[in-house]
Amino acid sequence: MPDSNTRRAAFDWLTTQVEVHGDVLPWALLQRGFVHRGERVPLVSMNGIFKPRVMELPLSIRSASEGGPYDDAFTAENLLRYRYRGTDPQHPDNAGLREAWRRDVPLVYFHGIVRGRYLASWPVFIVGDDPAALTFTVAVDDARMLLPLRLGAGEGGWIAEGEADARRRYVTSLVRRRLHQRSFRERVLRAYREQCAFCRLRHAELLDAAHIVADREELGEPRVQNGVSLCKLHHAAFDALFLTIRPDDYRIVVRDDILTEEDGPMLLHGLQGLHGRRIEHPRSPGLRPDPELLASRYDRFIQASSNP
Repeated sequence: MPDSNTRRAAFDWLTTQVEVHGDVLPWALLQRGFVHRGERVPLVSMNGIFKPRVMELPLSIRSASEGGPYDDAFTAENLLRYRYRGTDPQHPDNAGLREAWRRDVPLVYFHGIVRGRYLASWPVFIVGDDPAALTFTVAVDDARMLLPLRLGAGEGGWIAEGEADARRRYVTSLVRRRLHQRSFRERVLRAYREQCAFCRLRHAELLDAAHIVADREELGEPRVQNGVSLCKLHHAAFDALFLTIRPDDYRIVVRDDILTEEDGPMLLHGLQGLHGRRIEHPRSPGLRPDPELLASRYDRFIQASSNP
């Protein structure tokens, strides 16, 4: 079972990389891969369906950030569609995925978030094939339910225990939500050149993509114009309406009661010192905060200022 051993090693390696880097991983890391039993095993190539040289069946499938797996690639049943390579159903890559489906073999799905960065989801399974539409149907499963080969297991060497169909649809729906969240964060931070718009802190690990209008609200779409790159301190202060951004000139306004409070250097330099300062916004005018969304938030800020 060399494929099963290598596949398990790939899943273990990915688990470690996500612990170090988060679940959005860079292309160079995935292309370099890991060494298993003296052989280097990359996880991606320029082909969307990828089978390492040392394996019999594909290890991963990948979608680019342009036209990637967003809402139009999810079915109403919370499954994913994945297009064939080319138009020949019998292309070796397509045949490899079909065989993975037949054997119920788990794969990794790399969802393109922005250029060169991918959200990793595993294990995923091929659960359907539609040659007329040139697409496979894909479901994400819970890695905790995936067990290695046991005596009497299927040909693929994996057992996905429990009510697999319902569970996979639920887990795929969670991946869909996470895909939107990670995509929003990556696109906002890239637009703001990976720095806090308020204090210019540049450590990405300490940055968030703050919504101007919350995503649960009608206008809270996950687009860059509804986001601001903020460090964790200023994100919390922004959400608490301690401060906001004026919609006409992109200047920071700090609430009156915060301005007059006395509470040490962090308050003085971290919040009060921002009052009247213009934010660092994206260079592209089309990616700057939407004035209408800022105005909506500014109204809430004024109400909070009246009732601190």
